[in-house]
Amino acid sequence: MDKNKKVELLAPAGNLEKLKMSILYGADAVYLGGEEFGLRAFADNFTHDDLEKGIEFAHTRGKKVYLTMNIFPHNEDLKSMPDYVEKVHKMGIDAIILSDPGVFSLVKEIAPEMEIHLSTQANNTNWLSAKFWYNHGVKRIVLARELSFKEIKEIKNNLPDDLELEIFIHGAMCISYSGRCLLSNYMAGRDSNRGLCAHPCRWNYNLVEEKRPGEYYPVIESDKGTFIFNSKDLCMIEYIPDIISSGVTSLKIEGRMKSSFYVATVVKAYREAIDAFYEGNYVFNNKWLEELSKASHREYTTGFYYNKTSSNDQIYNTSSYIREYDFLGVVLEYDEKTGIATIEQRNRMFLGDQIEVVNPIGDFYEQNIEWMKNFDNEEINVAPHPQMIVYMPMKQKTEKFAMLRKKV
Repeated sequence: MDKNKKVELLAPAGNLEKLKMSILYGADAVYLGGEEFGLRAFADNFTHDDLEKGIEFAHTRGKKVYLTMNIFPHNEDLKSMPDYVEKVHKMGIDAIILSDPGVFSLVKEIAPEMEIHLSTQANNTNWLSAKFWYNHGVKRIVLARELSFKEIKEIKNNLPDDLELEIFIHGAMCISYSGRCLLSNYMAGRDSNRGLCAHPCRWNYNLVEEKRPGEYYPVIESDKGTFIFNSKDLCMIEYIPDIISSGVTSLKIEGRMKSSFYVATVVKAYREAIDAFYEGNYVFNNKWLEELSKASHREYTTGFYYNKTSSNDQIYNTSSYIREYDFLGVVLEYDEKTGIATIEQRNRMFLGDQIEVVNPIGDFYEQNIEWMKNFDNEEINVAPHPQMIVYMPMKQKTEKFAMLRKKV
């Protein structure tokens, strides 16, 4: 392990704002989907115009942008793909993430110098498979989520030094093998392998005996329901030394469907933890875990990294998230002379609220909302309208894109 070369922190970007928040809060690179060929069809995703803006925003700050094209395409999906690849290549995308050999061959033909990352959807679980893809021109392997650190180290030790490995470190887990699932197809008619997953693994299930239709029995004794496929969320913030010593190149956060508040909060915590490791004399700081808990989440698990998953890695009584904080708004501008911030509201906030202000760098600070004014400079007691502009005094210097949050 080269301690002088930091691992990459890779963050999700469901839209242009999330891309900006990811980068400003500490990501080295972002991954995103265009309007076609990705596995998150219900994310906002990027128009060609927004993609150009996002690439420019990232590149001017020395960050990278990776594009997902990791669907398993059917014949009709291939018709517009060549033109799409040519367009994103000209925009300057840093790499394409894919899983299908046909898509791989098409990208190599149209943009032979394009960096290619093999998606976790390709289920790469051994070094021989990784080496096969390397020999064909793949730069990075996003390993299957079902691997232990022991297996990852063995894979790394059997590969060329310039083949990069990427692993997930935080976010939702899939009940199916690295996302290969047909449950959504059967139950909702939506193809999860083409970006339309309905997440039936999070639904409530009961047992029905064939001769007693309409009589539902809980699979376990609980009046809250049964969620037998409902996985806990992955969280590896407490295990940064083990992650880095495994030899991987990139640490990936899941969540293109999540909010800007979620993305920024998670990225910031991992950024601080990773930086602390490279500074030497590393000691885990519990504030990083506390920060992660302020973003909407399920109970946490370490997945497969230390052992195979068990019943303890599932949640059986609810599919709901734990949400202890509300995202109130984001700072658009801050006037150092007056100490007044211009804020775009995201949730209702009231005069007198005790809030936390989170800058992209450094610790958060607390304050009360002493007064608020609307866009017409009128004093208000509540900011009720989505994305309304609000002015308020700040207790300390506050950066652009700082977040306001409040305990629920």
